[in-house]
Amino acid sequence: MTSLHLHLSSHLQVSPPRSLSLRRRRLAPIRALSVPSTALTQDDLKKLAAIKAVEYVSSGMVLGLGTGSTAAFVVDEIGALLKSGKLTGIVGVPTSKRTFEQAQSLGIPLSTLDEHPRLDLAIDGADEVDPNLDLVKGRGGALLREKMVEAASAKFVVVVDETKLVTGLGGSGLAMPVEVVQFCWKYNLTRLQDLFKEEGVEAKLRLDTDGSPYVTDNSNYIVDLYFKTPIKDAGAAGKEISALEGVVDHGLFLDMASAVIIAGKDGVSVKSK
Repeated sequence: MTSLHLHLSSHLQVSPPRSLSLRRRRLAPIRALSVPSTALTQDDLKKLAAIKAVEYVSSGMVLGLGTGSTAAFVVDEIGALLKSGKLTGIVGVPTSKRTFEQAQSLGIPLSTLDEHPRLDLAIDGADEVDPNLDLVKGRGGALLREKMVEAASAKFVVVVDETKLVTGLGGSGLAMPVEVVQFCWKYNLTRLQDLFKEEGVEAKLRLDTDGSPYVTDNSNYIVDLYFKTPIKDAGAAGKEISALEGVVDHGLFLDMASAVIIAGKDGVSVKSK
């Protein structure tokens, strides 16, 4: 795994990118960033990372457009570059209805996996990133479409701020989502909790702001798993979850990220496999 660290200063000078022809080859930023020296908020860090991620986009690409607060900054930046003419011929494949609406409002041409089954690049945020660049995603509720689009991409660049780094997946103590069909959801919630009983996992049905069950874009429910300690074997856990009838998909994104861009108070790090 390689790691590139950039210190915050008035100007960050970075080198041109290599070809995007092979999956998980080292990625490099391509243009200078001007960063204020004042204290940065979490949103500032997200914007900084998002801008750097968009530097990997070239005209004519088919792009997977992620979902979430950080991904929204990415979509905004792509829209601005298209409007200015700095990017042309971009086609976006959104991972949620809200990303579709945002991209459409910015004039980004959109398509689906049906028309473009192979994408050049996907850019998205993550809820957790471990040292192996494995991820937890889906706290925004779009895990199924995100996984489909990002698995179909030749490159998958992840954009986070430093608060998303963990020593092991599940280590934040926050939700690891599992999308389940509505039919007999309590049955599957109980099975998911029993699956990790020794780890003391708590399973909860995700609720919307009005107290009703949260419904995904695919008309499913989400059961959130709360781990008290990091998952010992994420690969095995993912297989066990997927084996349960009625489970649609889970938020463990393993061996998928090509590179992770991390914005922190001291600079921007780019880690790649």
